[in-house]
Amino acid sequence: MKNTLFILVVLIFATSCSSYKKTIQKSTDSIVLSDFYKNQFVGLLVLDPETNDTLYAHQSEKYFTPASNTKIFTLFASLQLLPQKVPALKYISKNNTLYVEGTGDPSFLHPHFQDRTAYDFLQNYSTIVFNLNNFEDEKLGQGWAWDDYQYYYQPEMTSLPLYGNVTSISNTKGLNVKPDFFKADIVRTWYKKNRELEHNTFYFSPSRKDTIEIPFRTDSVLTRKLLESALDKKITLSNEPLAGKKEILYGQPSDSLYVRMMHESDNFIAEQLLILSSSTLSDTLSGKKTRTHILKNQLADLKQQPRWVDGSGLSRYNLFTPESMVAVLNKMYRTVPKKRLFSIFPENGVSGTLKGWDYNNGYPKLYAKSGSLSNNYCLSGYLITKTGKTLIFSFMNNHYQQPTSKVKNNMQQVLRKIADIY
Repeated sequence: MKNTLFILVVLIFATSCSSYKKTIQKSTDSIVLSDFYKNQFVGLLVLDPETNDTLYAHQSEKYFTPASNTKIFTLFASLQLLPQKVPALKYISKNNTLYVEGTGDPSFLHPHFQDRTAYDFLQNYSTIVFNLNNFEDEKLGQGWAWDDYQYYYQPEMTSLPLYGNVTSISNTKGLNVKPDFFKADIVRTWYKKNRELEHNTFYFSPSRKDTIEIPFRTDSVLTRKLLESALDKKITLSNEPLAGKKEILYGQPSDSLYVRMMHESDNFIAEQLLILSSSTLSDTLSGKKTRTHILKNQLADLKQQPRWVDGSGLSRYNLFTPESMVAVLNKMYRTVPKKRLFSIFPENGVSGTLKGWDYNNGYPKLYAKSGSLSNNYCLSGYLITKTGKTLIFSFMNNHYQQPTSKVKNNMQQVLRKIADIY
């Protein structure tokens, strides 16, 4: 009798799931297979992680340009390799001299973080020697737009970032420049660009009322000068790597960097997180080293191995499938406590890049990462249904010429219907 009852329950559940899937298939096909998508590319995968059941799939094994959905992979890599607190510096203290290497930590003197661990630590020493030659990647990523060098979203990558590698300029009660080291390099005039290509001459119109962040050109000499200015003490540079057993200075909680990266879609934090993660693998810093390690180890089981060339998604060389996105989101869902995981992702109608994604008083609820480049918009993450179930999805749109608002509207319709049905 018990066996019969069990079989009956299983059959009812299977029939119910099949009914849900057919309804979702029909309602989603009515949009995804419409003429709207005739001259563009769309891929969608929706998974129930509790049953491992695919509720909907359309071109989910195809490769798409992910834009900032790439940061989902960067988050996964960081969660795999970084401890709870950021490795801020590596150092050796010997004969009253502090020998230091950067780890790629993006938070040192960053205007959006308040942690002073590294700053206070360095203030304790009168003789400090820095090795800044432990970074082997290029300053700008593969496939980045060269003429975006002057915009806030494309700072250079370094082993020891300072101030987020940007100059912040505002015109509130006089000219304000952070760091003020660059104050003499500001030209008060309107000009078609924010900075000269090859050197740190910045242009800021006297009529501007907002704050603008402009990446500065980096090199070891400038880093030394900025450190000396900030610490008010002499800094020596060395070309020799640190010899001996290195200690690690830990700074602020790593989650604070993840939240900034995901909520604000901060490209600089994303790139530096991959570099920072590589500091746990070897003494040589390289975002490429992190990507290679993760793909060969923690993500060796992906059915479609991505072309993953940067941490932020600025490069159009990146290629990911919706299936790979969902697989990584599923790995995080199974290993990271839900409350923590959802706090890292933007929430629709509440935070970050999804603050404007409000349906009807926050229903259905999304915890997801958007990604946009011209003619591309992707959204991947977690969808909470009407019955409280959590679904994992990746919705990728490439090469469209309609307004992005219309693409988003179709996506909202699809996700709302799925949340209503399941």
